[in-house]
This record gives sequence, structure tokens and C-alpha cells, in this order.
Amino acid sequence: MTAPERRGIPGLPGQRDDRFRILHVCTGNVCRSPIAERLTRHELTLRLGDGADGILVESAGTWGHEGAPMEAHAAAVLTEYGADASGFIGRELLDDHVIDADLVLTATRDHRAQVISMGHAAGLRTFTLKEFTRLVRAIDPATLPDGTVSDRARALVRAAAALRGWLLAPSAEADEVYDPYGAPIGFFRNIGEEIHSSLDPVVTALTGIRTPTPR
Repeated sequence: MTAPERRGIPGLPGQRDDRFRILHVCTGNVCRSPIAERLTRHELTLRLGDGADGILVESAGTWGHEGAPMEAHAAAVLTEYGADASGFIGRELLDDHVIDADLVLTATRDHRAQVISMGHAAGLRTFTLKEFTRLVRAIDPATLPDGTVSDRARALVRAAAALRGWLLAPSAEADEVYDPYGAPIGFFRNIGEEIHSSLDPVVTALTGIRTPTPR
């Protein structure tokens, strides 16, 4: 996808639509952030159906393997969750990715620091995934607007940023999603479960809709 397309109307640089943009960040963009990206899309679709198009979910890596496929174990874990692992292409984190994002969710605190160090007023919209989950759990859904999904999502990010200094992690490790690169499939499954469990309350808060109960 070209920069103009990513921002909105193809061929018109600087133009962007009103979709809310989530960017997942890890190191290589072949394990953790692809799992988070595709699981987020999957959970949004479960709740919103075609309305999930109102939120654009992407990923990148601070040392991204540009053009690389997703790791095979990561793809296998996504398939086990019923998520689509096809067509993924790794990419390196660029300034435009941060500029375009309304919410940046990183695997670790180091990734968060790297994103914030890029500037672009990223500090108020960049969190580790587990940090954002912790903050979201403390936000009363009734305080979020009833407008579009984008309106609700942007209000959620503002509310989480306001709480950040008040709700600290019990330990530094509590905000980390560790790298499974090179590990056996069992470790990938553990990381997939961590990411999925962290995403569930986030997607529920973003959409105002709980996970559908299987029949």
C-alpha cells in the first residue's frame, strides 16, 4: 500500500479518511506484531462484521524484515484462532507509519521508547499492548461517546493517556510480550494467548461490543 493510499484517497498525498488507525510494533515484524495485527482484525470482524472496515490495523518492526513473510509458527497460531494469516509482508517502521497511527501498541517498553523517540507527538498515543489493556480495564465504557467507531476509539486513547501516570504496572515485566522468534510452536502458542487475552478487552472497549458467545 502506498503512502497516499494509507492516508486515505489514492493519489492525493496528505489526504486521509476518518478511519481509526492502529499500528502494532515489535522488532522484526514477523512474529509478535503480525499475530497482534491479524488477531485484532479478526476480533473486530467478529464484533462489527463489515463495519470493521472503520478501523485500519497494520504493523511494522523497529528492525523490520522488509518484505519477509510471517514466521510459520506465527501463522499456525493465527490459524488456530480462526484468523487470516495469508498475504502478510513484513516492513520496517517508518516515520509515516507513526504519523498516520491514532494508536500505537508495542510488544515491549523498549519498542514504546523507540516509537516515542521518533517524535511526531507519539507519546500520548503509544503504549505497550499490556499497558493499554490495563488502562482500558479502568475506563468506564459509559464515559465513551456513542458516535462512530472512530469517535469512540479516539476518546478511549485520550482516556487511557490521562490514566497512565495513575495505574502503574506491578512489575516491569508485566508490560512485556517476549519474542518467540526461533522458539518451538508451544512458546508461540503461549505468546499468542498473551496477545489474544490482552486484545479482547481492548477490542471490546473500542467497539462497545463484547466477544460473541459461540453457539
